[in-house]
Amino acid sequence: MIDDITVEELKQKIDAGEKFVFIDVREPHEYEEFNLNATLIPLGTLPSAINDLLPHKDEEIIIHCRSGARSGSAKITLTQLGFTKVRNVLGGALEWQRLYGR
Repeated sequence: MIDDITVEELKQKIDAGEKFVFIDVREPHEYEEFNLNATLIPLGTLPSAINDLLPHKDEEIIIHCRSGARSGSAKITLTQLGFTKVRNVLGGALEWQRLYGR
């Protein structure tokens, strides 16, 4: 299983313009308050979004939430479905805001 990713590593990837699938599994109201321009797929709707994600099964997928708990669950779900490069953002949006502000 691929390692999770720190907020610092994520910021480096974004700043470098690296290509990856970026998913936010928080709720819409959380996304409206603060987001990192990831695709919003709330954790509860993830099963219905699987077909849309299948073309990316072997690409790097980075998932974040508020603290890392929901994205950890999403990582387990996708990994069990055969996705090979799923990474959870450790500390989530809270850690991003702590380090970099809004």
